[in-house]
Amino acid sequence: MRPTLRLAGALLFLGSLVWGCVGQTAGVALATSQATRAAGSAADAAQASAAIVAFGFDYYRAALASGGNAVVSPASIVLALSMAQAGARGETDSQMKAVLHSGADAGSGNGINSLDQAMTGLSGTFKDRGNTDRQVTLRIANAPFAQRDLKLEQPYLDALASRFGAGLRLVDFQGDPNGTCGLINSWISDQTEGRIKKLLDSLDPLTRLVLVNAIYLKAPWLEPFEESGTKDAPFTRADKSQVSVPTMSAFLTEARYASGTGWQAVELPYVGPALAMTIVVPDDLAAFERNLNGTSFSQITAALSGADVDLTLPRFKIETKSDLSASLAKMGMPTAFDPNNADFSGITTQEPLYVSKVIHQADISVDEKGTEASAATAVVMTAGAMPVGPVTVHVDRPFIFALRDTNSGAILFLGRVVDPSV
Repeated sequence: MRPTLRLAGALLFLGSLVWGCVGQTAGVALATSQATRAAGSAADAAQASAAIVAFGFDYYRAALASGGNAVVSPASIVLALSMAQAGARGETDSQMKAVLHSGADAGSGNGINSLDQAMTGLSGTFKDRGNTDRQVTLRIANAPFAQRDLKLEQPYLDALASRFGAGLRLVDFQGDPNGTCGLINSWISDQTEGRIKKLLDSLDPLTRLVLVNAIYLKAPWLEPFEESGTKDAPFTRADKSQVSVPTMSAFLTEARYASGTGWQAVELPYVGPALAMTIVVPDDLAAFERNLNGTSFSQITAALSGADVDLTLPRFKIETKSDLSASLAKMGMPTAFDPNNADFSGITTQEPLYVSKVIHQADISVDEKGTEASAATAVVMTAGAMPVGPVTVHVDRPFIFALRDTNSGAILFLGRVVDPSV
């Protein structure tokens, strides 16, 4: 028998009371599933990470290359879209699997869950090189918001709980789309420490489901830059013009460094066991980007080895917000956005659903102390070579950065800096 989702008094009944309403937060009824969350696996997490890296650089080439400063969170985008793909069927499912490199199905469906648990464990108090305690905060949260009388399929509800650790939030898009939009934005703001205050501008009464992922990171460098060493220095933009920007400097002993024809790379670790920022400085960014993908980036990180590095790096702060729908469709998943042909019958058969927009916002701030970054993605579904001796890395021209979990390889934030002065 097909499960029925209906609000009855103070309880949410699904079949024989599979879901129970456990509270009310800011006008949102909360429900939990009896499905237990699967245990994490390092091998499954690695599969999901590989999918995120591959997707991240596919998206980089499709939407970011040859543009201005930009930052995205491949992890946030894949996590949010994977919640939708869990209910996709037919060609819709096939296309999403191809674009997401089967991220939702990695590790026999346990990859996203394993990766989420592994990365959540990166938060804590750790000592920097000066033996001072420093706090790392990494928060990853998933929240599906559904029309309160929408009849959802039981396997989909269980997948949300077991794979994404997400309970269902019941709202009223039909009766109060503006108020519900505000509730979702408030949840995102809370999860990102106020860095993303308004991801969604509006929702309409035909909205049935909004699948949201939010990531917040605040991490100090393992070896902070001395603020007294920061000086204005020239940065050469792609058009060969120069701008003077505040530039940090440090001499790093036994840093992880690699170089190849036309590029250098250095990895800056944060306190804790696994977070690091990999910076790649090409001689010609546009030419380098043409051959950049998940495989070539993994080859760069695999080549990193110990070296003393004389480093200069500009402080930078970037924020990017966009609707990813057109780019994702061009990357190979147009059917999900087609109101006539999208198939999300694994979510509900009450009425046909399609993805009307995928809104993503990310920001990052890098200074002498470390990095603070946040990202949020909302999927809105609507009815209808080893060096010898010290090396010098002057990051004084356009560069690429990837903030990643070095244990699993997952990229949390990925971007390009072509002008740190803006």
